[in-house]
Amino acid sequence: MAIFSVYVVNKAGGLIYQLDSYAPRAEAEKTFSYPLDLLLKLHDERVLVAFGQRDGIRVGHAVLAINGVDVNGKYTADGKEVLEYLGNPANYPVSIRFGRPRLTSNEKLMLASMFHSLFAIGSQLSPEQGSSGIEMLETDTFKLHCFQTLTGIKFVVLADPRQAGIDSLLRKIYEIYSDFALKNPFYSLEMPIRGKATDGRGYSRACTLFIQPSLALGPSWCGCFVGGRRQLC
Repeated sequence: MAIFSVYVVNKAGGLIYQLDSYAPRAEAEKTFSYPLDLLLKLHDERVLVAFGQRDGIRVGHAVLAINGVDVNGKYTADGKEVLEYLGNPANYPVSIRFGRPRLTSNEKLMLASMFHSLFAIGSQLSPEQGSSGIEMLETDTFKLHCFQTLTGIKFVVLADPRQAGIDSLLRKIYEIYSDFALKNPFYSLEMPIRGKATDGRGYSRACTLFIQPSLALGPSWCGCFVGGRRQLC
């Protein structure tokens, strides 16, 4: 069981915060010799298969890892440019893992806006006035849970269908949003939440909404953590 993603959508349908806490599922992995018999192209900051379907590798799959090192966009986790690395014969043989690509920032913005519209349509289709709109969508691989506040802010969680305690989690995220965003004098309402803080060694880094299991605090706990301590973003 797991929490896959968290979205915070403002009352106008704009995405103001998003967090992914999952890794794309690998669908194929193969060791290649030079030259690479697949055509890879950079599209929307992702390295995708453009031609050469084989052995479970399909057109549209993204490069997820090279020799066990994760790929983030067009770079590996250790800073190598993917297409440049794969174009060097000295780096072969090479093991490449393929799978469905992560959503881009633009795609997340578009999906948040689309869900905002579906939520409004659901409210209007209700035979009773004052409908709360869409609270849950269920598929065979995940459930989408939504909690809308009185001010129109929507908190959306994508979770494993078997995950329990999502209602409590949504309200906890709302509580944290109220404490760590609305009480921040530098935060403008309805704008993206981008907090920065400094850890104990003096390095500045972005705060993130952190979700982890906790026996003491229930099935899930959220907070903004800096250097291991919960702090105001």
